[in-house]
Amino acid sequence: MKRLIVLLVFVVFCSFTILISRDWQIAEGYKIRFDGKYAHGKFNQLAGDISFDPLNPESAKFDVTVDVNSIDTGIELKNKHAKGEKWFDAERFPTIRFTSVKIFKADSGYVVEGDLNMHGIVKRVAIPFIFKETEPEFYGILKVNRGDFGIGKVNGKESDSTTVEISVPVAAK
Repeated sequence: MKRLIVLLVFVVFCSFTILISRDWQIAEGYKIRFDGKYAHGKFNQLAGDISFDPLNPESAKFDVTVDVNSIDTGIELKNKHAKGEKWFDAERFPTIRFTSVKIFKADSGYVVEGDLNMHGIVKRVAIPFIFKETEPEFYGILKVNRGDFGIGKVNGKESDSTTVEISVPVAAK
């Protein structure tokens, strides 16, 4: 009987442990790089809330924003152009926001599905990512079609898409 009680307590304890997500704060050294036919560079300001437990990815939540004015193409004139009305229109749309809706385990890591809000348009996207536990970091790559968000002149070709590489080291809160 005593063993049964110990086993029951252990099972209950484990079930509560599974329900707890780990909260993370974004650490220094994050990178948001983009590469397309007409522009490449990075965004220098990222903020947000991340709750993720690799043992229970279904309970995870991501709510992050990128400051559009932190764009850095390496060329000041190109930065100014990218922030202008014809592209990101940073004055009207100063942030890019991603809010997760669903996270699940995949063959090579995880996938987070969520709403990407950019340039006043919200689209559902899926971002495959890996989580490195030894030095906690999220890493993912996705393609974004700027035409889906009304950014720039669209020609319906592959050049409308930009590859975005995201590397976010985190620290436990």
